[in-house]
Amino acid sequence: MEFLKKNWSNLIFIVIIILLIVPQTRKPIQIGLNRVIAFSPTRISEKDRENLESYNWNLVDLEGKPVNFKHSIGQVAIVNLWATWCPPCIAEMPSFQKLYSEYGDRVDFYFVTSEDPEKLKRFMDKKDYDLPVYLPLGLAPEKMRSRSLPTTYVISRNGKVVVDKKGSANWNDSGFKKLLEDLLKEEH
Repeated sequence: MEFLKKNWSNLIFIVIIILLIVPQTRKPIQIGLNRVIAFSPTRISEKDRENLESYNWNLVDLEGKPVNFKHSIGQVAIVNLWATWCPPCIAEMPSFQKLYSEYGDRVDFYFVTSEDPEKLKRFMDKKDYDLPVYLPLGLAPEKMRSRSLPTTYVISRNGKVVVDKKGSANWNDSGFKKLLEDLLKEEH
């Protein structure tokens, strides 16, 4: 008993380390921590926004239907690069689902991953997500190439990259929704 009183903090630290080493507990802990620390994404200042020079990007949905990103010329678009094995990606998906449920009819959403379509379908069904998931058939436009997951780009009607966020964020935040509303009001 005396040992526990003196070393309780060390024992808790050891248990936490063990939980972070074991794969079955590590991923849920990482997802939870990412949700706790996810903030609203910051927008790029207007003077620093770059134009998306090309929208030519061939994709295919989970049913095999081809789609080209050119469809989003003149539209507000959100492109999220993600994977089912990526804890920060999984952490931000609930906020994306809520955002998509509210804005899916006014904003073009692209959730792009290179994983197996059957694995993706199982993941989406298990989580009850109806997000539009695509597989790339070629390289993304140059301004939307990233080696980090998750990476999310928000493109204005005028083809400006307004958000370039690496890492998880809270996409269903009132500040981000205000940005979307402002972008939707812009003329093309």
